Amino acid sequence: MHLSMLKKQGLIDAWHDRRIKAGDEVDHSIDSNLNAAGVILLLVSPDFLASSYCYDVEMQRAMERHQAGEARAIPVILRHSDWHSAPFGKLLATPTDGKPIKAWSDIDEAFLDVVKQIRAALPAKLVANSKASKASPARTSPPLSDAKSRSSNLRLKKMFTEADRDRFLHASFDFMANFFEASLVEMAERNEGIEGNFRRIDADRFTAAVYRYGKAIARCKISVGGAFGRGILFSVQRSGRRRDYEREPLS
Repeated sequence: MHLSMLKKQGLIDAWHDRRIKAGDEVDHSIDSNLNAAGVILLLVSPDFLASSYCYDVEMQRAMERHQAGEARAIPVILRHSDWHSAPFGKLLATPTDGKPIKAWSDIDEAFLDVVKQIRAALPAKLVANSKASKASPARTSPPLSDAKSRSSNLRLKKMFTEADRDRFLHASFDFMANFFEASLVEMAERNEGIEGNFRRIDADRFTAAVYRYGKAIARCKISVGGAFGRGILFSVQRSGRRRDYEREPLS
């Protein structure tokens, strides 16, 4: 999805092994596309490093083509892993500074950073051809006098069902959980003496705590629903003896 603009502009034609059709020879399909690719993304995670096929076959061939100047291999660090000592460890990784996408508080921002670096790494001639293609005359619109009059506001009010509201509620809660977890990791990495603790209790509850040199300085609990009805309930411990509650209603 994040590569969609590069595809629409004709700069890339993405391929991955999920595009192999039933009846195709797997090894031959992977080899032929790997040998034809101009840009090869190495999606790095502990699973990638542990996979014999990904590491010993696909990655090794990608590095051979990269070193020969036939293609550009770009490591994309998805999760924390011991990748710096790998053959591609000497390459400039994405996102910026090789910070794993999992560790970003905003995952879309992380992927946007990756896309920008992929765009910058594409051959200049390819980008120039794409711009020239965009500049060519497109289909002209009919003269204003020939156009039929109509309202400029044709949007109808969208009606949301109970199912829509529940899906939105739980999607929002999951986003908040991921945001808290990644933010605690980032806070600990940036500040000396700071530790974070994220704990997912179940599908509808999680807790988060921040410690400075081992002493708790902030705690909170976030849950869906509860005694206050539908919505997301946020409780923060401001002192050792009481809690304050705030609720974001589901409008």
